[in-house]
Amino acid sequence: MRTEDLLAAIATGLWRWDNASGTVTLDAEAARLLGLPAEPTTLAESAVRSRFHPVDWNEINGVVNLAVAEGTLAEARLRIMDEEGRLLRTVRSRSKPVVDGDNYTLFGTLQEVAEQQPGSAARTPVTGDWRRSREAFLLDAGRALAEARSTAEVLRVAASLSMPGFSPDGLAVFGAGGGRIRIIGHHGHNAGDMGPFSDMPLDMDYPAAEVVRTGRAIYLPSPEEYRRRYPASWSLAQRFERRSWAFLPLIVAGRTMGAWMAGFAHPVGFTPDERSVLTTVARMLAQALARAGIAESERELSQGLQRAMMPTLGPEIPGMKVAARYVPTGGGLQVGGDWYDMIPLPNGRIALVIGDVQGHDVHAAGLMGQLRIALRAYASEGHRPDAVLSRASRFLHGITGTYAPDDHISPRFATCLYIEADPATGILDIARAGHPDPAVRMADGTVLVRPTAGGLPLGIDPDTDYPTTRLVLEPGETIMICTDGLIETGGHDLDTGWARLRAILEGHAGDNLEKLADTLVAAVHGPSSHYTTGPVGERREDDIALLLLCREALDDSLEPGTLPSVGDRGRRTALTVAQAEPERIAGVRLQVRDLLHDWTGSEQVDSAVLMVSEMVTNVLVHTDGDALLVAEVTGRPRRLRVEVADASDELPHRRRPGEMASSGRGLMLMEMLADAWGVDPRGEGKSIWFELYEVEGPDTGAEAAPGAGPAA
Repeated sequence: MRTEDLLAAIATGLWRWDNASGTVTLDAEAARLLGLPAEPTTLAESAVRSRFHPVDWNEINGVVNLAVAEGTLAEARLRIMDEEGRLLRTVRSRSKPVVDGDNYTLFGTLQEVAEQQPGSAARTPVTGDWRRSREAFLLDAGRALAEARSTAEVLRVAASLSMPGFSPDGLAVFGAGGGRIRIIGHHGHNAGDMGPFSDMPLDMDYPAAEVVRTGRAIYLPSPEEYRRRYPASWSLAQRFERRSWAFLPLIVAGRTMGAWMAGFAHPVGFTPDERSVLTTVARMLAQALARAGIAESERELSQGLQRAMMPTLGPEIPGMKVAARYVPTGGGLQVGGDWYDMIPLPNGRIALVIGDVQGHDVHAAGLMGQLRIALRAYASEGHRPDAVLSRASRFLHGITGTYAPDDHISPRFATCLYIEADPATGILDIARAGHPDPAVRMADGTVLVRPTAGGLPLGIDPDTDYPTTRLVLEPGETIMICTDGLIETGGHDLDTGWARLRAILEGHAGDNLEKLADTLVAAVHGPSSHYTTGPVGERREDDIALLLLCREALDDSLEPGTLPSVGDRGRRTALTVAQAEPERIAGVRLQVRDLLHDWTGSEQVDSAVLMVSEMVTNVLVHTDGDALLVAEVTGRPRRLRVEVADASDELPHRRRPGEMASSGRGLMLMEMLADAWGVDPRGEGKSIWFELYEVEGPDTGAEAAPGAGPAA
């Protein structure tokens, strides 16, 4: 008897589906089952498709694609419809795909099966609540795996997946490399259970090893099937007392990176729908592990770059304490162009440097490393701050201005602030290249932004000059320098950002310098962990570099490395206004107001600002030199003393300006507003000064201040 006759006797037909030509060949029994004349025929795919229920036709595409991908049988239950769209019968299809390049041919059978009764607990693979649950499960699993940021998180998500109707009780993820497979994570096993599987050769007779070698899934629906196919490793798996296993490849970009094992405590038949769910989860798991691996590699590279590029602070500076922080932007490679440095100088002083190379990418980080090394070299040669920045600007212009147009790299610039500090005297010589000004927290807690002379950012003009500003850091004072990421993050501009930082500095009187550094960064980004030298938060808007330098107070009762508390200590500020910078008079007025931020009488503050503005303006108008201003608040009740010195020997004299005169009222204002004032000749030049005495109690202004009158 022929095979076709034997199959027809048991109501089983044969078919052949050629995907390349789009034709389906049926024997007589297969044609009859499809509602066609019972004779062999070859039809177009569309003619056969019209005989299937539309829902079943859509489902069989996924089943066939899964079988092609796995090299397994394609099994489906199909409803056959007549020409009027009525259900004719239900058949079961089993076919084997033979792949030829991008095309395949299905060889299989069709067999009539009994109709499913309404209300039956069993459901077809393509209909019912199971299908809806499967779709919801896959959506949730995809979302959870997409949000996982590390390998550990991916494995936790995989362990928590509850598949509809056939959840595994044990999972293991194997990674492949170097001719071996290793477990990188597992769930549902006791400590030590996975020891024999932790490191195996790739040619071992074990399902996961075969999956990695072939890139095809393996389904073992029973212990007998496991023992038959893998007798060498059955003894290792037997003790877990599982009933079914699925081993699926983890494939990314066509490369098998490992395998995923799902073990079941109950028998699983691995129907096409169940295999479809497992295959989809394996694909999502592979993508999530690949993303997590890339992210972890980037973090490791970033941390390595940070460790290589960020210096350690030391040695200790006698009489001073230093704290520093670097916080990366958090996007991609968490490294950018911000940096800080501390450089011992040949003259026994110390240089503090902070800067920001334009950009937040690896190119910016590379330029930052080169620029930092160049600055260290120039500083170690003994150059003054202005010369160090001038040389650094020429260096950066040289290495960024020589790219060819097809390099797709635009020239970069960098801002920088360089401080040469004398630990013995507290003298700070500052040169600034387009960088934010420093801020000084005084011994009594008052915080002033100290305007300093500056030039263009490094790398823009190789011939730029960088004037030097000299400040004195008094005992108990702290100077803060930072990049703009600390100031402007969170939608702040330069002014509101400084106001936020000022409040933090003023509110941390007496705290340790390291804690103050942490507080400044945490206030910008919130609670965090993993700093380069302390905690790091979530994704940053910009890199942050921060340096704090504290000159220790003379009070022996204070512990080393702590800030003095707010009390009756004096406060002092000094700054120079050059002839070429008359616009800095506005900054002088602001400095005086900040110095007197808690002064009782607002009218006295206005008077002081007016007199200082007049004094500095007179120097710039009537002399050829610069104006040096020193303002100091001391005592209790407090006294403000302001001196403005210049190099001219010509003493001021009283004039009687007319109503329309634009000048000549300086001495008249001081007579009217100051409690005391005078002019002191010096060896070179002179000093004009005034004093105001704070009135305790209500805001009554200056009219009740004692001692008013000229003292020239």
